[in-house]
Amino acid sequence: MSMTFTQLQCKEVICVGDGRRLGFISDVVVEFPEGKVCAIVVPGPCRLFGMVGRQEDFRIPWASIQKIGPDIVVVDVNPDT
Repeated sequence: MSMTFTQLQCKEVICVGDGRRLGFISDVVVEFPEGKVCAIVVPGPCRLFGMVGRQEDFRIPWASIQKIGPDIVVVDVNPDT
C-alpha cells in the first residue's frame, strides 16, 4: 500500500482506547537516511476557546497505529500522558 502525505493529512485520528477524536494529521516524522516513518503529528487541543493558543502536539509513534482506513486512522495511545 502506498499513500502520499497529502492523502494522509485528510484523515482524522481516533484513539481506540476511549474513542476520542484527536484531530487531523499535520506532519510526519521521518528518520534519515533510512527513510523510515517514525511517527505522525496531530496538533494539540485549543486552550481557552482558541484565543490563548494550543497545547503541545500529539506525537504518535508509527507502531501505535492500528488501522488506516479511507477516512480515519485508528491509534492505540493514551494522549493524556
